[in-house]
Amino acid sequence: MIPADQPECWPALPLDAWKDTCATLHMWTQIVGKVRLALTPLVNHWWNVPLYVTSRGLTTSRIPYGEEAFELRFDFIQHRLLLERSDGLVKFLALRPCSVADFYREFQEMLRAAAIEVKIWKMPVEVANPIPFDGDEQHAAYDPEYVGRFWRVLLSADSVFSQFRSEFIGKSSPVHFFWGSFDLAVSRFSGRRAAPRPGADAITREAYSHEVSSVGFWPGGGNINGAAFYSYTSPEPKGFREAPVAPRAAYYDPQLGEFLLMYDAVRTAASPVSDLLLFCRSTYEVGASLGQWDRKALER
Repeated sequence: MIPADQPECWPALPLDAWKDTCATLHMWTQIVGKVRLALTPLVNHWWNVPLYVTSRGLTTSRIPYGEEAFELRFDFIQHRLLLERSDGLVKFLALRPCSVADFYREFQEMLRAAAIEVKIWKMPVEVANPIPFDGDEQHAAYDPEYVGRFWRVLLSADSVFSQFRSEFIGKSSPVHFFWGSFDLAVSRFSGRRAAPRPGADAITREAYSHEVSSVGFWPGGGNINGAAFYSYTSPEPKGFREAPVAPRAAYYDPQLGEFLLMYDAVRTAASPVSDLLLFCRSTYEVGASLGQWDRKALER
């Protein structure tokens, strides 16, 4: 079931109103996500590292640990981080304004109290001017109103992306939240390997080892001052950036190499669900057709 076209499902999310909270939450999700990365086996395209949208926030899903297992869940209704162990043990950490350094320290204490020992790399990834988690006193904002709004958008977008994913019978990713880039995404694959990217690091080589078409949601940053939906095909086929896509508000950003559809254009549309599905479908169809994917074999 996809979300209703109701305003509360698509709340306003101006980046300027919560950019400090967004930056802090980004670091907190990286700290939690790196625990999953450290304790789970590598899955193709790094699918063992993301978080997943839940009915209350975000989760790592089950993480094996010795003879037991545990899960870490962000609850954006009661605003707390929960640790739930398979033997029934539950610990939690309140989410409130505090520095990344304090969050990191308290999180490590919570893990130790649950008899979980794990070493993570303390340097953030995919951000400009990274600060080690245990020394980051700069990021310390937490506005529960805007965190709740962000989660509501993720909840709605996740449902639309899941509907879009169901229309494809080829290899596709789960709908998942990458804590490195801080975006929700779903990807479809042609089934063919892609040529290696010149100069790419090991992470990028693995992520883009096969031809892929991805759509996602991102709260914005850099030159994009606002939340946006995006879509790209990699490798980008000739003619992709000039191709017409829908809805009319969508456009190609040459700096990012992606089609964008600003979130405000979606949430104020007569039917946000229909417009977002149209964006997902039209940008995929352009990339798959120009890239000569076997669409008859891949699509439902």
